[in-house]
Amino acid sequence: MKKGKLIVMSGCSGVGKSTVLGEVMRRRDDLRFSVSATTRAPRPGEVDGESYYFVTKETFLNMIEKGEFLEYDAHMDNYYGTPKGQLEEKLKTGSVILDIEPNGAFAVRKAWPEAVLIFIAPPSMEELERRLRSRGDTSPEQIETRLARAKWEMEQGAKYDYVVVNEQVDACADEILKIIAQVAD
Repeated sequence: MKKGKLIVMSGCSGVGKSTVLGEVMRRRDDLRFSVSATTRAPRPGEVDGESYYFVTKETFLNMIEKGEFLEYDAHMDNYYGTPKGQLEEKLKTGSVILDIEPNGAFAVRKAWPEAVLIFIAPPSMEELERRLRSRGDTSPEQIETRLARAKWEMEQGAKYDYVVVNEQVDACADEILKIIAQVAD
């Protein structure tokens, strides 16, 4: 059986990664999604085991100690990581997409050099701020923290294989699907 390609997608908080990724997955049912583990609380509509594996900090730290992550990082006072076991199982049946932040993406690149890294950028910092404020689930302090981090993340985009601007979800998904077709089919 052909082993799948590992595709890493990153982007600033509020850029629309989840929406774009949902559209990509809807159009290509042969892609698998690598579910990350996190210590943050679920947002409305998120499902344990589908959106994330929601775990306690103690459980997460035990998983680190046992070497169960391909990559992990702390962000916004929570831990996030990619469990190796489920990723390896999914790669046996097709290409897998990870939705992780830049430090995690670079750790994946180091451990898995053939991984393809795609950065989703906002049309502008002003639009990113507008999107963050319109979500309604983020405090003004968190918005400022996320905007400051977004500047750094945008700089990291230059280290990715591809940068795609999410001005409009369908067009962004189209561009990502073209990239996937080039590298994974």
